[in-house]
Amino acid sequence: QVQLVESGGGSVQAGGSLRLSCAASGFDSSRHCMAWFRQVSGKEREGVAAINRDGRIDYADDVLGRFTILKDTSKNTLYLQMNSLKPEDTAMYYCAAESNPIFIRVPGGGWLPRGWTNWGQGIQVTVSS
Repeated sequence: QVQLVESGGGSVQAGGSLRLSCAASGFDSSRHCMAWFRQVSGKEREGVAAINRDGRIDYADDVLGRFTILKDTSKNTLYLQMNSLKPEDTAMYYCAAESNPIFIRVPGGGWLPRGWTNWGQGIQVTVSS
């Protein structure tokens, strides 16, 4: 059974940094694409960073250069290092895993959650101005 458990969220001032962690179990993360999505209340969940099975990394346009996704296969843990945080980064952040992911890009943003089937419970990140 796939389990994804996020940690590391919280509140920070604009310009600050946070690192999210996602502990994965019940599957071989080296055979899955793993990603971070975020969702603001009333809006659709959107992908912000993904690391594919071949190591290729994708970022949403609005986090490029500020967020870094990392995967420690030995620990089955996914990370999201978030720097230069902005109030508009405030959202619930979700870890996701998918063996055959679909990337339906949103202009100027990331990608839609369609086709992604394994999710963590989410963790709140709040950035104050």
